[in-house]
Amino acid sequence: MSISQVAKDIKSLKIQGATQIAVAAVLAIAAEIKKNPTKKSLQASAKKLILARETEPALRNAVNYCVANFQKDPLIAKKAIEHFEFAREKIIEIGASRIKNGMTIFTHCHSSTVEKIIIKAHKQGKRVRVHNTETRPKFQGRLTAAAIAKAGIPIDHFVDSAAIEAMRGCDMFLFGCDAITSDGRIINKIGTALMLEVADKYGIPRYSCTDSWKFDPETMKGKDETIEERNAKEVWDRAPKGVKIHNPAFEVCSPDKITGVISELGILKPEALISEIKSAYPWLIS
Repeated sequence: MSISQVAKDIKSLKIQGATQIAVAAVLAIAAEIKKNPTKKSLQASAKKLILARETEPALRNAVNYCVANFQKDPLIAKKAIEHFEFAREKIIEIGASRIKNGMTIFTHCHSSTVEKIIIKAHKQGKRVRVHNTETRPKFQGRLTAAAIAKAGIPIDHFVDSAAIEAMRGCDMFLFGCDAITSDGRIINKIGTALMLEVADKYGIPRYSCTDSWKFDPETMKGKDETIEERNAKEVWDRAPKGVKIHNPAFEVCSPDKITGVISELGILKPEALISEIKSAYPWLIS
């Protein structure tokens, strides 16, 4: 698939989920590398992919990693893909071990990693139930509900405004991540911060499940992570004159509301995760 087509599919949400986006971008870059490009042309391709979604450090980190190293290592794209595959399996393994028999898990939006953690626990013979929210305005929560139901796991699907009711009786809140900042904040789908507030109020443990390549090194230099503002028509097509629509795709979640982050580096507090990322992947901050 061409760089332009992959960028278009990422922008339109045909390809969604931070890890899937990063993998799709790396595969597109890998195809470009096979064409024996110049570094300048490859950088232009990388820029096109990066601009498709603003709040996706995993995409930026992965394609920049490939562009920086492709001349001395023609297999660099393959190594990036292998990282994502290894990290996902490790996160699924750790996350599933955190789920105990009889638990009800709450989740918001669609994280393929969270989805696979829950399905893994189910396959281990654990009796699990899921509560999830629909996640307006694009209803990504329906993707979660459909996949969980298909796996034979009972699931209760709630409108977003029923957050308190949806959280009732839950034992754990698992959610994804789109970006990690240098001060340990997690950026995820809009509504996550609200769900964290509710879960914290009711004493429900809260874990972000994420590949550590979602760390944004630019935040170490004082730059804020850009929050993507999507088309107002997704919320209300042909809204009355005078009505201003706000449609942020993501929001910042405070580390003090997060019990821990489940990554390929283990289960860590958000602040501790940053130190581990710097040690494991020094190229990310160079």
